[in-house]
Amino acid sequence: MAGALSAPPAVSPALPGRLASVDIYRGFVMLLLLAESLRSCEVAEALPGSVFWAFFCHHQSHVPWVGASLHDLIQPSFSFLVGVALAFSAASRSAAGQSRSRLLLHALWRALVLVFLGIWLRSVGRPQTYFTFEDTLTQIGLGYVFLVLLALRPRRDQWLALALILLGYWAAFAWYPRPPVDFDYAAVGVPADWPHHLSGFAAHWNKNSNLAWAFDVWFLNLFPREHPFLFNGGGYATLSFIPTLGTMILGLLAGGILRSDRSPGARVRWLTLAGLGGVASGWLLGALSLCPVVKRIWTPSFTLWSGGVCLILLAGAYALIDVWRHRRWAFPLVVIGMNSIAAYCIYELSARFIAASLRTHFGEGTFRVAGDPYLPFVQGLAVVLVMWLILFWMYRRRIFLRI
Repeated sequence: MAGALSAPPAVSPALPGRLASVDIYRGFVMLLLLAESLRSCEVAEALPGSVFWAFFCHHQSHVPWVGASLHDLIQPSFSFLVGVALAFSAASRSAAGQSRSRLLLHALWRALVLVFLGIWLRSVGRPQTYFTFEDTLTQIGLGYVFLVLLALRPRRDQWLALALILLGYWAAFAWYPRPPVDFDYAAVGVPADWPHHLSGFAAHWNKNSNLAWAFDVWFLNLFPREHPFLFNGGGYATLSFIPTLGTMILGLLAGGILRSDRSPGARVRWLTLAGLGGVASGWLLGALSLCPVVKRIWTPSFTLWSGGVCLILLAGAYALIDVWRHRRWAFPLVVIGMNSIAAYCIYELSARFIAASLRTHFGEGTFRVAGDPYLPFVQGLAVVLVMWLILFWMYRRRIFLRI
């Protein structure tokens, strides 16, 4: 399976000793990523009166700042599932007699590969190495060794680490000065009249004027760059790996529940109640303006809210797939989920190439079968199908990329 994103356990239809629900949940998340090729927002622009396409576009896009869409759950789910997988893999490696030092060396190797793979993928098509640390793979890599260390500790220590991470990260942002009234937002890529500016105490988490932005202005300029780093256009930040580690710890705790001696029903109840608690606490922190729910800088409230959603999704997948054993419908997701790093790389490296090749060999008219407004969507469906067929070919030949 695909390295840190895919090292789970227990009963998969394809490999013994894997949880099918984890593969299927991962496959669903990866499908959301591949589905970026559907270009639903272009259809929404062509059909401005369509509520359906506006809704579809919203959930295939990241929200501008506060709040979340379905698309904003892709990266948290990746991170969460890393923790779930590690709960099983660390236990199995320890049971096989692997020493802690060897476990940690393997974790360090995996972390370095994830970080450098993320940088390499982000550098494709650029004139020089593009050092950036806010994408999914590098964020997971930066926190992975710490996660493995926690996997070797009692659950009490894992809960304590989660609390310290969330409270410490919140306190650091709250300590950093709010942007003054005359702050030059235009200089950091944010319109002065941007409607998503926060006021009062919540302004500590405003876009490109917060602690994480200030850190990156220093940190990223330590690396060779085409131009000095002034801001990230999306507001994303390197330091998000710290609360991302919190999301991975939630997955580690959930994995511990799944491999515990509790009954299946008790496992589902624990995951569901914990998920509801996470969603409610994250939302409440945002509603009280104590900590807005912002995915782009991965606020502690977003860690709780999105982690809660991940727990609920895992509870549902585990109940449906591994308890009630309704699996046949999910085979297409298994194909994707069991090769998640391959799917990630195929999407990042070849989605545009596949789209261009389809236009070259079939002609753009082929994709106008539903009318001009739907051309991007129909072509996107073809691109997703081609990527899935590549993964299916790998699945049939048992080729699974591992780190």
